[in-house]
Amino acid sequence: MSAGARTTAATAAPARSPLRLSVPLTVLAFLVLTLLPLWTERRVLNDLFGVLTLFALAQYWNLLAGYAGLVSIGQHAYVGIGAYVLFAAGIFLGLDPLTGILLAGIAAAALSVPAGLFIFRLGGAYFAVATWVAAEIFRLLAARITPLGGGAGTSLPPSVMELLPGVVEIRHLFGVPTGAARDIVLYWTALALAAFALWMSWALLRSRPGLALAAVRDDERAAAGLGVDVRAVKFLVHVFAAFGAGATGALIFLDIGRISPAAAFSVLDWTAYVIFVVVLGGFGRLEGPLLGAVLFFVLEKAFADYGSWYLMALGLLGVLVMLFAPHGLWGWLERRFALEWFATRRVPPASAVPPYDSRSSTQREGRSP
Repeated sequence: MSAGARTTAATAAPARSPLRLSVPLTVLAFLVLTLLPLWTERRVLNDLFGVLTLFALAQYWNLLAGYAGLVSIGQHAYVGIGAYVLFAAGIFLGLDPLTGILLAGIAAAALSVPAGLFIFRLGGAYFAVATWVAAEIFRLLAARITPLGGGAGTSLPPSVMELLPGVVEIRHLFGVPTGAARDIVLYWTALALAAFALWMSWALLRSRPGLALAAVRDDERAAAGLGVDVRAVKFLVHVFAAFGAGATGALIFLDIGRISPAAAFSVLDWTAYVIFVVVLGGFGRLEGPLLGAVLFFVLEKAFADYGSWYLMALGLLGVLVMLFAPHGLWGWLERRFALEWFATRRVPPASAVPPYDSRSSTQREGRSP
């Protein structure tokens, strides 16, 4: 094909640009969700609380597996750590729950450092197994904390829930009972954590470390050859995901009000379901966990009463998605309709790209080739 034909073909090819209305529509959706307690029922807020917390956990796991290539099956370790730190902070230190959530995230990130020094010595399937082993170690240690109930667990005292900020103000402002006001505060906190997970993931991928992360995801050896510290980039994502999982886990068990090692470190609830959500929505795409969390919630509400048949159907659905839409449902939509909601790629403006000239530099300078 001649240079002129290539130029014509490149000009005729449609541009795969992100949706221009994505930012204003996202802000509008966030405002609507923020104001939702003004007109919706308490039951709806509780359902959305589950969707938002599941989305946050899935977004952090997607950052690990979809972008850093770290397939962890032990991410429930940091959910459990965050939950136990929240209970300890409220019962023994008398801290309000929102401060306890922040402390839980920090503690999970801090404990992820020594755990990472161990598991990062392994790779591939061995890395995945090592994350599960680390989670089991944390579960066994939590079962030995007798002041928090040991293996049987404990409940959060009502006095700790009374320290939850904003409950009194919302009760008077909305004219609702204390329980409903507490649910509104928890819902707003879940919305804030979900927005934080999405925004921080987007900001990280748009930053210089994010460019290094993209290079590592595409070709780890080539990235290392270009001077990227592959281990440091992956470790940064590992610690950040641990912080998010710890804070989200603390909020989840604050809402439940009771903790036990089996529940806090449940591989099914906090890792298996999260992986399914990411597989359903799409690996390596910020939109994937959001779509997957919504679909998973709809499926759970519609078919959870079928017991083991429901779990088998979920497994079959996951297999079908991996076979016929290996990039997830959002990946299929992206390829089919050239749709990208949260753009992470930097596209230079058209004015910054010089027009193509088929003549060589010597021809432009008036010299013969």
